[in-house]
Formats: sequence, C-alpha cells, structure tokens
Amino acid sequence: MFIGEYHHTIDEKGRIIIPAKFREELGTNFIVTRGIENCLFVYPMDNWAKITNKLNSLPFTKKDARTFNRFFMSGATSVELDKQGRININTPLIDYAKLLKDCVVIGTGDRLEIWSEELWNSFFDSTKDSMSDIAENLFNESVDL
Repeated sequence: MFIGEYHHTIDEKGRIIIPAKFREELGTNFIVTRGIENCLFVYPMDNWAKITNKLNSLPFTKKDARTFNRFFMSGATSVELDKQGRININTPLIDYAKLLKDCVVIGTGDRLEIWSEELWNSFFDSTKDSMSDIAENLFNESVDL
C-alpha cells in the first residue's frame, strides 16, 4: 500500500526521484498517466492491469466511457527507474500536471500521485476544512477511522 507525502524536484530533463519507500512495490517498470485534478497517476503493472480491465469493460457506445478512456489511456507511458531511483516524465505529462520544479509525490493506497507543489498546496488548502463533511458523506456509521 502506498502512503505518505514526499517533496522532490523535477530537473530540466524531466527526471524526478521516486521515494525509496515506494520503489520495491512499484517494481522497475510501471505506468505514469494523466490523473484527475492535474496530477499524474503512477501504477504498478498489476494495478494497471486491473484498471485497464475495468476500462475495457465499459461500453464503448457510451460517450463518457470513450472520452475518459481517450484521456486516461492516451497519456499512459511505461517508465523505468534509473540507477538513482528516478523516472523520466515526458513533456506532455509534465505540461498537463504543470510540473515546473518543486513536486509532491503522495501515496493514495493503490497508486502514487505526482503533483506540482503549487497545485498540491492549493488542493490541500481548499479541501482540508471540508474533510469532516466529506468523511460523513463517504462513510456510514459502522466505519471507524
């Protein structure tokens, strides 16, 4: 399970360090794609297979399914860790996530997310005060956090 928040920088060649804590679970090859809210999603290959199976089961006759599939799959790139524990992110993904220099890598259970520090701070600040309401809406009374 991927958990935690780590601050790193992306260099001028599009390389970012993947925190050592995540490397074993990710493996040496994994997928980076466009996420939601202008971040990148990072999936180990086995989790990626589950996601693609689910996407492939959606009816292609539904416009939303086609649209999401195009958005999500067209950005997907197979990446490999280098000897320093870095990955190289391609320019379209860098541009999509607005990765300039300071970045945040977070664990969200089954995947990692890579955010520009500015967008992460904005997202966090805009949602932190509503966590109580969000938790109430998502979990019933039988779930203890």
